[in-house]
Amino acid sequence: MDNVIKFLAGVDGGGTLTRVRIADVNGNELAYAEAGPSALGQGIDQAWRNIKLALVESFNKAGLGDVPYAHLALAAGLSGINNPEWARQFIQTAPPLAKLVTETDSYTALMGAHGGQAGAIVIIGTGSVGVSHNGDGKRIEVGGWGFPSGDEASGAWLGLHAIPLAQQALDGRAAMTDFARDLLNFCGGSTHLLLTWLGGANQAAYAQLAPIVVKHAQTDPAAADLLRRAGVEVSRMIDALDDNNVLPLALCGGLARYMLTYLTEAQRRRVRDAQHDAATGALLLIGHTLHGQGHEKLAGTEAGR
Repeated sequence: MDNVIKFLAGVDGGGTLTRVRIADVNGNELAYAEAGPSALGQGIDQAWRNIKLALVESFNKAGLGDVPYAHLALAAGLSGINNPEWARQFIQTAPPLAKLVTETDSYTALMGAHGGQAGAIVIIGTGSVGVSHNGDGKRIEVGGWGFPSGDEASGAWLGLHAIPLAQQALDGRAAMTDFARDLLNFCGGSTHLLLTWLGGANQAAYAQLAPIVVKHAQTDPAAADLLRRAGVEVSRMIDALDDNNVLPLALCGGLARYMLTYLTEAQRRRVRDAQHDAATGALLLIGHTLHGQGHEKLAGTEAGR
């Protein structure tokens, strides 16, 4: 079969959405589409189903008809791809692509944030992770160990550390402040309903408490201390990514803007807005991969770290 590459695709596969951008072989973007989640922890079949749905929509938007898998080089930045077994299953069940490259979604976010150039990124959302590369092949990853043992400074981390304040206020060990009351009301408003909430709470549920922490951080010492501790953790991640304080830095995710106050002056001077999203980062990744191999007729799959 003639597997000459005619199109490129960049996939950003997370726990909420799959984002896909397609381009011609020269990297000129043609269309963008979204589908449901494709984090590998939610199932390999679901991941490919949603990636394929977004590919179909993007090729339809571009007026190109059916997805030409045999002529498509695809890079996927995926949550969970660093699990070797999930990665193996994902690659084995891929459609007959001309080329497949897999990476972590944090790395493709890094590629997008700095346009494929050297830099560092810390993502602070439901979870947290930091990645950097210096342009000479050196790559560092920090955090991202997962909830509840890791993901410091994330929304889930804030929620996990906030909810004991509501518990202690409810049983009389601490004052029932407005902060504690808002936490309690979010979780049902009573001992029975709080216990029910705690019994079913996962990472996403705890992360929903983070806006309550942010809301009260200006007026409540306990909320302010939680946000300060989160900021210190982000600062530590940045130092671990680049202790020389020279790489441009992007802070991404829903909680990023609340962390700037707690960075060092040297760290704040390096902060830049992200240039592009992770789907564009995946497009850059597949383009760089092909460029390094001379745009030959490529077949098969390969997995990145």
